[in-house]
Amino acid sequence: MTPDRVRQELAGTVFSSVRFVASTGSTNADLLAAARAGASEGLVLVADHQTAGRGRRGRSWVAPPGAALLASVLLRPRAANAALTLLSPAVGLAVRNACAAAGADVQLKWPNDVIARVSGEAGAPGEAKLAGVLAESDVASGHAAAVVAGFGVNLLSQPALSAAVAAQVTDTESGDAPLPPTALDALAVCRPSRDELLISVLVGLDAWYQRLQEPSGGRALLDELRRHSATLGRRVRVLTPAGTVTGRAADLSDDGSLIVETADGAVHIPAGDCHHLRSERT
Repeated sequence: MTPDRVRQELAGTVFSSVRFVASTGSTNADLLAAARAGASEGLVLVADHQTAGRGRRGRSWVAPPGAALLASVLLRPRAANAALTLLSPAVGLAVRNACAAAGADVQLKWPNDVIARVSGEAGAPGEAKLAGVLAESDVASGHAAAVVAGFGVNLLSQPALSAAVAAQVTDTESGDAPLPPTALDALAVCRPSRDELLISVLVGLDAWYQRLQEPSGGRALLDELRRHSATLGRRVRVLTPAGTVTGRAADLSDDGSLIVETADGAVHIPAGDCHHLRSERT
């Protein structure tokens, strides 16, 4: 599929401008710079390789050239729109749905990972990370003038993926190791090309972006997030700026925050690093 064909397939969506590069430091960083320079909403940047890809809490996103779909989108939602906080979950859902459409059995791990159930140690059920989302805002005059959401999906199983994750140190605050990686070629019934998966993600994201402008859009998105959640009902440990919260992931609030039931009552967590504990769903 050619870049022109990709653009044709996206005609009629908000994503009217798609740029492809062989390599860059970070597609998110590039689009944040473009946003500050006045770039229009709907700009998409796709890279074969990132030399400084980032995940949550400054973690690196590592993938060999051509082994992953690496892209970022620039959106300029209305600053007063209450659905602004749901943009990142909407991207995660669009990625999850595109992978599921290819036949992968995947769920969403709050707040922004697409994961699959796999066999872990000694054949025990485990989880592996297929994709991640990182949303960042360009703030001007106290309001979000632009939101850049980047997503990375592992397409090809590569020894370098496992080696990169194995090299990451266990989180010193929680004692939890990162999830092992998996790739779409190991999970999907039919394996889409990178460009076909990109189109599927962006068409799905456009539909949710438009729907979030409607009064009922946020509620509909939250219902879908709950339906495909791997986190709700699980015992979790969540690292937040205020400290660590441990308990049962009970629900999502209207802004997408995770509600965790603890011994001291319910805690609403707008953002954090969530780890599923080994105990099964309750």
